[in-house]
Amino acid sequence: MSRKSLRKLRTEVPRLRKHPDVVQTFRSTTAATLAFVVALVLTDSPAPLLAPLTALLVVQVTLYATLTSGVRRVNAVVAGVTIAVGFSNIVGLSWWSLALLIFASLAAGHLVRAHQFVPEVAISAMLVLGVTQHTDLALVRIVETLIGAGVGLVFNFLFVPPVWVEPAEDEILQLARRMWWLLRHVGDELGERTPVERISTQLHAARRLDHDVGLVDASLTRAEESLRFNPRVKEALLSRIVLRTGLDTLEICAVVVRTTSRTLTDLARERHDEPLFPPETVAAVRELLRHVGEAVYSFAVLVTSPVSSSAEEAETQLQTELAACGAVRERVAQLLLARVQEHPRQWQLHGALLAEFDRILDELAVEKRSLRLAEELDRAARERHDRRRRFALLPRLRRG
Repeated sequence: MSRKSLRKLRTEVPRLRKHPDVVQTFRSTTAATLAFVVALVLTDSPAPLLAPLTALLVVQVTLYATLTSGVRRVNAVVAGVTIAVGFSNIVGLSWWSLALLIFASLAAGHLVRAHQFVPEVAISAMLVLGVTQHTDLALVRIVETLIGAGVGLVFNFLFVPPVWVEPAEDEILQLARRMWWLLRHVGDELGERTPVERISTQLHAARRLDHDVGLVDASLTRAEESLRFNPRVKEALLSRIVLRTGLDTLEICAVVVRTTSRTLTDLARERHDEPLFPPETVAAVRELLRHVGEAVYSFAVLVTSPVSSSAEEAETQLQTELAACGAVRERVAQLLLARVQEHPRQWQLHGALLAEFDRILDELAVEKRSLRLAEELDRAARERHDRRRRFALLPRLRRG
């Protein structure tokens, strides 16, 4: 093996060890194995496979998911196993009994409020029916399922799942880096003559940002769930709000980047054999796009900075870039106004371009972010107060 391969392997192994799929694979394997061992000790079954099966369904990637979806999965599996065991003792496996089993399982799933895991009731019933149709140990099968569910829940409480904030922060930075790269390339395309095909390529890249935002949102949702009910984390609410509001701002910036690319594409389509702007205007717009890209990335660094000193440095960098953006934006406005006064063609596109720059700078403003954080914290405090007040009414209702 070459040195380059060894170096690549050394960098990839630590990254894979922290990947959610890798961690969940090891956790599920360990929990299922423990459930099988416990079932062997507590039951007389020679092959208690329902215990590891249930443990696989219960063990989740976050503690919050275990408490919410894990309990629903337990309801779904227990209901499916109970129905399957009953069918195996009454009727055999045939096409009409299978249809009746699926119908009863889906109905039972709604009754036990399995929610999104209603299909798992029927799946568990069909799997268990194939195992239990030749045995009368119905009680043992249910006990195996309860053992697997118990082992899965206890495993998640004893070995708390890791916090997935760092992967979400990395994806937020990558999203900001892609927007920074796209804005620089849009500025590079503003040459003497800009064919519409070249500028429209950047428009297609800007439209793909929506897909990237969806992926980051999924990763952030997993990070938010890993912070809830996690004893390792302090100030979990503040961390969730900082990351969520930061992603909301970046999503708005992605929309503005797409509309800016569309405006420049429309300008290039209207001007076939002439430059979009004069050379001086091209240089100013290119500089403004570069500063906007730097501001977007500085904002992402500010959102994902866990240490106060790093956050202060990132905030200073963001304010510096925003100040530069404001100065260059005023120069661009004067140049575009002079251009429109000389040649009023597509004046509305010039105004739209300035409005889009104003929108993205307004979204990145430090003052607006502080106000948004305060609003979200107040809203969370009100919701917590309302929940406590509802719980305080329960003893009164019992006495009444």
